[in-house]
Amino acid sequence: MAKAEKATAVADIAEKFKEATATVVTEYRGLKVSNLAELRRSLGDDVTYTVAKNTLVKRAAAEAGVEGLDDLFTGPTAIAFISGEPVDAAKAIKKFAKDNKALVVKGGYMDGRALSVGEVERIADLESREVLLSKLAGAMKAKQSQAAALFVAPASQIARLAAALQEKKAGSENTDAA
Repeated sequence: MAKAEKATAVADIAEKFKEATATVVTEYRGLKVSNLAELRRSLGDDVTYTVAKNTLVKRAAAEAGVEGLDDLFTGPTAIAFISGEPVDAAKAIKKFAKDNKALVVKGGYMDGRALSVGEVERIADLESREVLLSKLAGAMKAKQSQAAALFVAPASQIARLAAALQEKKAGSENTDAA
């Protein structure tokens, strides 16, 4: 690879690091090209899965200000640059790794810090943003319904009390007339 090509590759990878909301570093040793294509399809449009030389990735990470990943760049390395929801991408990678034992998650990077394999797996175990938002909306609606019932309760109690007093008064007038 010529020096100009290396510089372009480093700049491209550094830009991907800067634009990504999260990254997952994997080892793909033993996977076929067809397996990698299947993984890329399962990751969707918000994830770029890139195979690159470790020396170039190390330089690009340093250029992008990403620290703590140098130990992960050994052996055949591929990086998932996530521009969308990290949970969805982590779920897809975890599912693919479960079905294809040759894919090994080495770690990741999110919110300015390196992630261990366990942290990437915990992210994959989270529910998606949409599910969490719908649960939050349901909980808020339930609380509003409870509040509305509390506000209505005194008025309905007064109405029942007034009806009971009216019945009692009507009943006492009937006994007085007899």
